[in-house]
Amino acid sequence: MPSARHPSPRRRPGLLGRFSKDLLALIVPAAAVVAGVGLLGCAPNGAKHLDSGEPLQPPSAFAAVADDAERSQAMFAEAARVLLHPRCVNCHPSDDSPRQLDSSRMHVPRVTRGTKGDGAAGLRCASCHQSENLSFTRVPGAPHWQLAPIEMAWFGKTPREVCEQLKDPARNGGRDADALVEHMRTDPLVAWGWDPGADRAPVPGDQNTFADLIRAWLDTGAVCPPDTTTPGAAS
Repeated sequence: MPSARHPSPRRRPGLLGRFSKDLLALIVPAAAVVAGVGLLGCAPNGAKHLDSGEPLQPPSAFAAVADDAERSQAMFAEAARVLLHPRCVNCHPSDDSPRQLDSSRMHVPRVTRGTKGDGAAGLRCASCHQSENLSFTRVPGAPHWQLAPIEMAWFGKTPREVCEQLKDPARNGGRDADALVEHMRTDPLVAWGWDPGADRAPVPGDQNTFADLIRAWLDTGAVCPPDTTTPGAAS
C-alpha cells in the first residue's frame, strides 16, 4: 500500500518578516511626504518672475536723493525686493496655507497653519522641516520653522501695503522701530532667505544690507512708496 501523505505544515511568518512588513508600512507613507515636500515642493519652475539678482543697494546709494521723503520711499522700495520675494512671501500667506516654489503654488502635501502657525496637530511643520536645510531630501529648514502670523500676511500685497503693515505694531509682531530692525538683522528665519538650500533662488543682497535699509527708511520718516511702486522700482 502506498504510504499516506501528510500535509506539510504551513510556515508562519517569523519575527523578521512581520517586522519588515511593519517597517514598510511606516516607510512608504513617510517617503511620500518627503517626496512631496522635498522633491516636488522645492524645485524651481520659473513660472513667476523673480528678482533680477542685482546686488541689494545700501542706504548710501540713495544719498543723492535730496528730499528725505523721496529717499525714504526709494529705500523701502529697494528693501521690498527682499520682503516680496517668494522665499519670504511663501511663509507670509494671507490664508492658512504656506506656498512653495518660485511660482508660490500651494504647499505639497496640503497643510494648514494650525493654532500657533506651526501646523495642525498630526502634521506639524517640524515633522519635515528641521533646524537646517536637508541636502539629500532637499527639504528646507531653519530654527522655529513656521508661518508668520496672519496679521503679517504679505502674499499678494504691494510694497506700499507691506510698508504700512511694518509700521503698525498690531501687524508687525508688536515691534517698535529698534525691535523691527533687530528682527530683520538677526532672526534665523529671515536669514534663511539668503541660504535657502538646494537650487532655490535666494533673496538679493545680504541680511545686514537689508536691515540697514530698514533702519535708514525708519530714520528718514518711514515714508511709504506710492501704490504703483514695484519692488526696487524707486531705486
